[in-house]
Formats: sequence, structure tokens, C-alpha cells
Amino acid sequence: MRKTYVLDTNVLLHNPDALFAFEDNNVVIPFAVIEEIDNQKKRQDEIGRNARVVSRELDALRESNRLSEGVDLPGGGRLTIELNHSGLMEFPQGLDPEKYDNRILAVAYNLCVSGSEPVTIVTKDLNLRIKADVLGIRAEDFYNDKVDYERLYTGVGEVYLSALELDRFYKEGRFNYNSHNAFPNQFMLLKSNENPSQSALARYYQGSLLHLSYGEASCWGVRALNKEQKFAFELLLNDQVKVVTLVGRAGTGKTLLALAVGLEKVLEENAYSRLLITRPVIPMGDDIGFLPGTKEEKLRPWMQPIYDNLEFLFRNCSEPFEVLQDLIRKGMVDMEALTYIRGRSIPRQFIICDEAQNLSPHMIKTLITRVGEDTKIVLTGDPEQIDHPYLDASSNGLTYLVERIKNENISGHVVLTKGERSKVAELGGKLL
Repeated sequence: MRKTYVLDTNVLLHNPDALFAFEDNNVVIPFAVIEEIDNQKKRQDEIGRNARVVSRELDALRESNRLSEGVDLPGGGRLTIELNHSGLMEFPQGLDPEKYDNRILAVAYNLCVSGSEPVTIVTKDLNLRIKADVLGIRAEDFYNDKVDYERLYTGVGEVYLSALELDRFYKEGRFNYNSHNAFPNQFMLLKSNENPSQSALARYYQGSLLHLSYGEASCWGVRALNKEQKFAFELLLNDQVKVVTLVGRAGTGKTLLALAVGLEKVLEENAYSRLLITRPVIPMGDDIGFLPGTKEEKLRPWMQPIYDNLEFLFRNCSEPFEVLQDLIRKGMVDMEALTYIRGRSIPRQFIICDEAQNLSPHMIKTLITRVGEDTKIVLTGDPEQIDHPYLDASSNGLTYLVERIKNENISGHVVLTKGERSKVAELGGKLL
């Protein structure tokens, strides 16, 4: 049976391709949604960009027929812009019939009463889903680009070997291991069947378990303090791994490790021409408004966590801040807002994108496609600390990227679990 899906504005502002994600079912867009999209189209951010994309898509579709009468979609479904938000539904007392969300509710209610097909409101708004449930209307989130965060790929697995096989691994530095369940650059904890205390760390690559080459490395005075950090160093220092994702709670060392390796690669090894650091400009809590000054002065508050980490890495210098400023003036270290990343091609650079959990899947795609020849990109973040209004642990771009590229030979991923910042930070991450 064909179903009818009534789309809320936030679904389209989150993903304009949602128009075409419902296969051969009916897609209904209430007229109130068009009004809300029109209100957002002048914004100079991802939401404004998505609003303009939706408008262009609808304008292209109307060439085949009037949108109010229905337009066939490529997947076999049919899209209609519905005006009917009054008449059949009696609004409960205190519910404003002119409010956009309530007009969307009314459209869905009227379709339920007057039609024979199952009707579902698709919205990322929790309160709208609650109100729909109270009125007896089915409501759900948009799942097309969601990842099951509870089952997110960790980048680490376990392999049990005999004591003889484990000894051979230690002597030869590799062990043939063909598995359909292992992913390229996945790390393995090797354990002995006979002696559980005997173990080793390895990286899986093209049918072999390999010794860690960089697990004991030191970059700018930073050493790995646990096995997950050793795995992170293995990916960060390996120039053949072009895309690295590091996920973990606050204090697990994601950003510090990435910056330490970036400085090592750029300043000591000269493997890359520049260390480019970027992060999304998404405020936590109330925004304080526009900031005065040059681009660098505007970015400073957003980049302060990066400055803090860099000054820690330069702590042995007499004037760590001046050393950092000198590197920025020489162009060896650069900090950029993601706002200005579109259209660029970035060759032979070491890119770090911090707080990547605040990026949508589309923004992640935009960033990844900026990567030029001989460039390495590292994305760090904590999907449990998201400030973006339309994203959660399952729908953000970082978890989306982890699942999409885990089968590629040039990618690697690690979930860092142990906090190393301080006992207080570790306590807060676990209990709060």
C-alpha cells in the first residue's frame, strides 16, 4: 500500500534530498513549509543554502505539472503541495491555528480523515511528534541519513590465536589473516587461546595482521598513554591513510594528538606544506552576536581551544604564543572557518577539522571534496556533544562519514575511550 508522508520544514532544511527519499510513496509538503523555507533562504549558512536548494528543486518539478495537483517523482512517488490546513480539524483550546507547526498538523490530520492511505508526519522536531501523537497522527524522524550510533564502528576488534601463532607474529611482525569481517586499517587486539594474559596489538591490512609501526612514537613531547592513543598515532603518522576519524569523549586526547602529529609532519618532516585547522562556527548556548575586528580576530574566540592545545605543545619555548604567531605569519599554520571552505582545492596540506560532530552529512561531503593531491584530513569530535539544532548522535556528519568510508584502504577510524586530561574531566565525562 502506498503511504503518504507529510514533510516538516526542518527535514528539508536538514537534507534537501529528502524530497526524493520516499520511493514510490506520496510526499506532501504543506504550504506553511514553503513559507518557512522562504523565510530562511537569505541566511548565509548551511540552512540558507538548503532552503535555496529546496526552492530550486520545487521550481524544476513544477515544469511538468502544477504542484498543487501533484508531480511525479523519479522514484515512482508523487509530490503535492497541500493548501488544506483548515476545515476538518477542530484545534484544541489554546492551540494557535496560525502557527506554522499547527498548520502542518492540520494538513496531516485532514489527510488522515479524508484519505484511505496511512499518513505519517516526518519531522525532526520532538514537540511536533508529541503533538501529532496526542492527535492520533503517526509521526517519525527522518532516518534516511541516520547511523545507529550505539553500533557505530569502533575501529578495534579482537582476534584469538594459538600461542605458537602469536609467537610467530612477534618474530615476523605480521600474520596472514583473511577475514570478511575485518575492515582496512582496523586495529586488532590479539589474544592467546591458551594464555589470556599473552596479547599483542596489530593493524589489519589486505589480508595481514601487521605490527604497529608508530605506536611508541613521540611527537612534540606527546606520547600515547593507552592503546587507543597508540592506534590513533598509527593512523595519524601513516601518510598512506588519507582520511582519519577520531571519536571520543572530551579529554581523550583527540585534538591534541592530531595537532602534535600535524606539527611534526609540517615542521619536522616537511611532508606537507601547511597545517590547516578548521572547525564549525556553532555556538554552545546563546550566541553573543557579531564579533569586531579582522577575520583572525573574529575567529580567535572560536579557535581558542586550538590555541590552548598549540600553546601547550610549544610549552618548552620561551614565548610559545609568539612562536605560534610567527608560524601563522609564515603561512605554515593556518586557521580557517568552514564558512570559507567551499570552492577551494587544498593540495599537500595536513587538515584538521575539530568538533566535526557539528557538521551535517552534506557539510562533511563539501569538506572532504576540498581535499587535493597529497593532502591528509583528520576529523575529530564527540557525537554525544552536539550544538547544532538539527543534528544528533546518529545523524551528524562525523558518524555518517565513519560508516560510509570504513571499507576504504585510505581511511582509518578509532574510538578513544579513556580520558587523559585530568581525573576531574574523566569523572565528568563518565558521570555527567
